Amino acid sequence: MTKMIIHGGTRLSGDVTIGGAKNSTVALIPAAILADTPVQLNMVPDILDVHNLMLILKSMNVRSEFADGMLTIDPTNIVENILPSKAIKSLRASYYFMGALLGKFGEATLSFPGGDNIGPRPIDQHIKAFEALGADVTNNNGTVHIKAGKNGLHGAQIFLDLVSVGATINAILAAVKVKGSTVIRNAAKEPEIIDIVTFLNNMGAKIRGAGTDVIRIEGVDKLEAQNTHIVIPDRIEAGTYLSLAAACGDGVTVHNVIPEHLESFIAKLLEMGVDLEVNEDSIFVPRCDHFKGIEIKTMVYPGFATDLQQPITPLLLRADGQSVITDTIYPERTKHISELSKMGANIKYQNGSIIINHTGKLTGQEVSAGEIRAGAAAVIAGIMADGTTTIFNADNILRGYDNIIDKLTELNADVELLNDDM
Repeated sequence: MTKMIIHGGTRLSGDVTIGGAKNSTVALIPAAILADTPVQLNMVPDILDVHNLMLILKSMNVRSEFADGMLTIDPTNIVENILPSKAIKSLRASYYFMGALLGKFGEATLSFPGGDNIGPRPIDQHIKAFEALGADVTNNNGTVHIKAGKNGLHGAQIFLDLVSVGATINAILAAVKVKGSTVIRNAAKEPEIIDIVTFLNNMGAKIRGAGTDVIRIEGVDKLEAQNTHIVIPDRIEAGTYLSLAAACGDGVTVHNVIPEHLESFIAKLLEMGVDLEVNEDSIFVPRCDHFKGIEIKTMVYPGFATDLQQPITPLLLRADGQSVITDTIYPERTKHISELSKMGANIKYQNGSIIINHTGKLTGQEVSAGEIRAGAAAVIAGIMADGTTTIFNADNILRGYDNIIDKLTELNADVELLNDDM
């Protein structure tokens, strides 16, 4: 385990470049095993989740090499194998191997996926999709076994009872090589889904409707990579740095962004009084000393992302009056509240909402990164605070933020990463 040391109170300025989207990458890597040729992914973020997924690939005799943002995956000698439970349990996105292996071999066996503990995130919609395609699914003491039924896999009509990014992607991965037509209704619309579909279509898949609530798939026999796939920019990382820049920046430009992916988040910053300069692929955040309190309700895309409610929270502490966040996606995503309170934040959880009142001063303390985005909130608060903040369990932050120490240092933040036993 590692810890992050932040000497706060500095003003930030300069430029930061956003890496490839974590939420795309963790699905693209399992999707790559469906290919019948080696594949290359560019703009891959250097995060712990990527390295854990590479361990899972290795267990299936899938070679992978990662350097300077380029990830090469060769699934041509893949073998069915029991996947390493430690790596599976370390990140929830490992569940994409369910759909990918089902589509590749007609069966999959893996431990129940882990990841951040941010409240109930059942996989019943994933299972519903697999069963619609003709698979039998059993759960035996935390091990999920999925296997094509006696009549094999076939195209199907899939209606998701609730909008789920994970279930939408898993259904696509399972269906892309299945004979016949598959239609996924009430599908999620996130940019990351469009990214996955672009990757698959460029290899010969026949998928239409990504970005809408109806996705249509005609099964194909082969998927062959013809070019390098460039991962889209990470909208959650971008939002995190926009929050940081607004909270304690003297002028920060955030590069490699797709503003259309951040429209709901940008709208809230503008509502607060942040005079953003939004360009084609960058956003400039000027110094801002006065903010208005706002209300936020997280929603499925294109609404305000649940992954950004924690990173915006420290900024809301600077706003005049009261702000309210209601997370309709993961109401239990509240691990940051107690840690920010230790630092002097006037914040509480009440009647299903996070209530944030103006806080004139934060003081550095020892806090913990309970999960990725709670860790991001602690980082921003630590830079805002007077004195030194020590964030334990910083591995959680490294799971989701590419080269975060270098990026913060280049913005003039005083941060370092240490082994927990030092």
